[in-house]
Amino acid sequence: MTSDTSSLIRYAMVTGAGSGIGRACAQALMGAGYRVALVGRRAEALEQTAQSHPGRGVVMAADVARPEAVAALFERVRVEFGRLDLLFNNAGMSAPAVPIDELSFEQWQAVVDVNLSGSFLCAQAAFKLMKTQSPRGGRIINNGSISAHAPRPNSAPYTATKHAITGLTKSLALDGRAHGIACGQIDIGNALTDMAYKMTQGVPQANGQIAVEPTMDVRHVAEALLHMAALPLSANVLNMTVMATSMPFVGRG
Repeated sequence: MTSDTSSLIRYAMVTGAGSGIGRACAQALMGAGYRVALVGRRAEALEQTAQSHPGRGVVMAADVARPEAVAALFERVRVEFGRLDLLFNNAGMSAPAVPIDELSFEQWQAVVDVNLSGSFLCAQAAFKLMKTQSPRGGRIINNGSISAHAPRPNSAPYTATKHAITGLTKSLALDGRAHGIACGQIDIGNALTDMAYKMTQGVPQANGQIAVEPTMDVRHVAEALLHMAALPLSANVLNMTVMATSMPFVGRG
């Protein structure tokens, strides 16, 4: 037995790591022994995420919607980490909740650029690295959201991109087989983050009413992600839904 544990270190990237679900998952991965590339547009917020586990997180500010920024990001990962074992495609945004005929094309495009194109660009770069690294392979987990199944009122851009993420996940899972790359999706419902706080105050429902919705602790999302990440590459969770038990998702109305 050797005392060298360097081969046991695993390397991950979390996009949107500066707040909410991304921060919780990045901190859980760091706590589990990963070195984590913390990706987002706000370096200061990423620094705050890194503070929970000194030496485990590496701040890598980048806009995942820009191809040149993603290329530079993954080159830095290759140089500093040498490999990537896990990519959590989490970065996302939504458009104002207005009727579709009042939505500007620019608002639509901004959501598509981050949620869909950003996930594609990062997955594409991860494939390139994971196919050539030694040992070969790795895992990609996409944040699909409950909106990958059903919309909220006035959410066409966000819902359309999250439905598209499901197609991306399945394509990556298929295309990754030959290269030891597993891909799965975690669909999250009402994790209590700053962004989801409005759920506790009341949000529009399909029947036109405003209602308070149940929420869950974001740590349950992080625990679910850790479970998916800990599987050997011979096993994969293709899709997992983690949601507040009583949120208005399953059932009518």
